[in-house]
Amino acid sequence: MNFNMDMFRLDGKVALVTGAVHGIGFEIAKSLAAAGATIVFNNLSQESVDKGLALYQEAGIKARGYACDVTDEEAVQATVQQIKEEVGSIDILVNNAGIIKRIPMIEMSAAEFRQVVDVDLNAPFIMAKAVIPDMIEKGGGKIINICSMMSELGRETVSAYAAAKGGLKMLTKNIASEYGQYNIQCNGIGPGYIATPQTAPLREKQENGERHPFDQFIVGRTPAARWGEPVDLSGPAVFLASSASDFVNGHILYVDGGILAYIGKQP
Repeated sequence: MNFNMDMFRLDGKVALVTGAVHGIGFEIAKSLAAAGATIVFNNLSQESVDKGLALYQEAGIKARGYACDVTDEEAVQATVQQIKEEVGSIDILVNNAGIIKRIPMIEMSAAEFRQVVDVDLNAPFIMAKAVIPDMIEKGGGKIINICSMMSELGRETVSAYAAAKGGLKMLTKNIASEYGQYNIQCNGIGPGYIATPQTAPLREKQENGERHPFDQFIVGRTPAARWGEPVDLSGPAVFLASSASDFVNGHILYVDGGILAYIGKQP
C-alpha cells in the first residue's frame, strides 16, 4: 500500500467514545468526527447524555448518546447491541470514561479503591470484550485506551488511580497480543497535564500575581514549558483510530510535552 493522506480518514466508521460529554473525551470525539467518523457516546445518566448531545449539536456534530454504566457488563452488552442496530457495529472504541479519588492511601477505604479500579480498569475490559467479536467478524477494529502518566509514575494520593492506569497499560498490551491476529489494534494515549475547565483552578494567578504553585511545578517539569490543550490529543487520536496505524499495536503514546523524558530542572 502506498502512502496517501486518505489513510487518516475515518469515513464510514462508527466510533464509540465512553464518557465523552466534556473535556478530553469530547475533544477526541470531535477530532474523530472531523476525520469522517460517526460518533456515539455514553454517560452514566440520561441527564448528562442530554447535556452532551446539546454540546455536539452546538459543535455541528450529529452524535448519538446512550445512558449506560460502563461497569455494568449486562448494560454494556445491551447498549453495544442497541448501537449496532441503530447506528452500526463499532469500528473504533475509545475507553475514555474514568474517575480519580485523591486520598492518601492509608486513609482510603478498600471500597473507594475498588470503585476507581472498577471504572478505570474493569470497565475498559468490559467495553473491549463487548466490541471485539464484531470487530473480528468485520475483519478488524481499533481500541484506544485513555491511559495516564500514572501508568508509569506514582504520585501522592492517587494509589488507586495509578494502580488502575498501570493495569490499563498492560490490558492494552494484552488485547494487542491476543487479538492482533484479527487485525485489531489496541493502543493507549497517555495525556499529560491538560488545560481543561477541571484544571482551571490550578492555573489561576495568585493574589500576589504569581502562578499557582502547582502550575509552576507542571510548567517547570514539562520541556514544552506549558500545559497541554485538549486539541493536542486530536492528532494522536485520529492516527490511532485510522488505517495509518495498522501496524502499531500494544503501544502507549504519551502526549505529555516531554514530562516522562525529563528529570526536571536543577533547583
